[in-house]
Amino acid sequence: MRTAHIITRLIIGGAQENTLFNVDDQHHIHNDEVCLITGPGLGPEGTLEQRAIDRRLDLRVLPEMRRSLHPWRDAKCYFALKRMLKNYQPDIVHTHSSKAGILGRRAAFALGIPCVHSIHGAAFHFGQPAVLQSAYRTAEKLAEPWCQHFITVCDAMSQQYLAAGIGTPDKYTTIFSGMDVDTFLQPSRSRDEIRRELGVNESHVVVGKIARLFNLKGHEYLIEAAPAIVARVPNVRFLFVGDGILKSQFQNRIAQLGLSEHFIFAGLIPPNQVTNYIHAMDVVAHTSVWEGLARVLPQALICGKPIVSYDIDGAPEVCINNETGCLVPARSIEPLSEAIVRLASDAALRQRLGAHGRERFASQFRHEFMTERVREVYQRVLSEK
Repeated sequence: MRTAHIITRLIIGGAQENTLFNVDDQHHIHNDEVCLITGPGLGPEGTLEQRAIDRRLDLRVLPEMRRSLHPWRDAKCYFALKRMLKNYQPDIVHTHSSKAGILGRRAAFALGIPCVHSIHGAAFHFGQPAVLQSAYRTAEKLAEPWCQHFITVCDAMSQQYLAAGIGTPDKYTTIFSGMDVDTFLQPSRSRDEIRRELGVNESHVVVGKIARLFNLKGHEYLIEAAPAIVARVPNVRFLFVGDGILKSQFQNRIAQLGLSEHFIFAGLIPPNQVTNYIHAMDVVAHTSVWEGLARVLPQALICGKPIVSYDIDGAPEVCINNETGCLVPARSIEPLSEAIVRLASDAALRQRLGAHGRERFASQFRHEFMTERVREVYQRVLSEK
């Protein structure tokens, strides 16, 4: 089977890691011919391009592929994609993310190549200006006939697209995002070592958040909840793993609250080190206001850590109240504080919820299992052709 994957950017992020595992498994496990077409990894988020190169994958960087809208450059990108696909002649095209999803699907359709599109997070979502949200919804409706099937990372994504009038239920398959589960079960560095480097000890309760310091990731809600949490659990420490354009803004607000000593900014870390930082945490918080199914949620559970999450998108599919963590209303402050205080104050509860999450989800999120299911979708699409 010859497959061409297309993604807008190969930055350090959940959708990108998921896609890279898919390509890697196809090449190294299933012996497929597979290439990965991406735009340049611009911005402060870091890039996975070197990882793809180190794994000897067929990586093709298309300079015209950019996240921002730019009619002339986007037109050039579309024609460049068509040329690439025509020369490569894949049996199937698999697109990811909004920009690559629209241009890639259209290019595949124009060439008569079967196409599958992955929805890692809805293209239209909370936090977008109304005009932009409407434009993306319209674009997704327009692009729907250009692919044969959708793969979503959670049932919530399928439901949101169907509610918007995009496709029919038989055109959707939910496949959990894949990861290297074994690295989360067995960290390469000890919890104590990481905590010493961060300046925390066993008397501290570490509440961690792993996300880019960027809009819609919800760090500000955790910061605003912090005063009430610290007042009741003075030994709490908040650990932010990730970097981005809002770092100074967050640090300034934390200083205004007089809580600088309670917050630690670890910065951008390599993806293969994430497991070590999760194991150094006691509770993992997810306060994004939009995000298909954040990989950090199952990753935390596989590490045996309880989670606190806003009730958004696919989060309720893994953050199950009183079983794997605490689910609280989106953008809330007081319920978020109460949930974190509850877990920070009860080590036995943390252990019970984390252990249950590990038992329940470890197998379902293996990248090998994900790729097998994705290839089943490919086979189904090709047989229907």
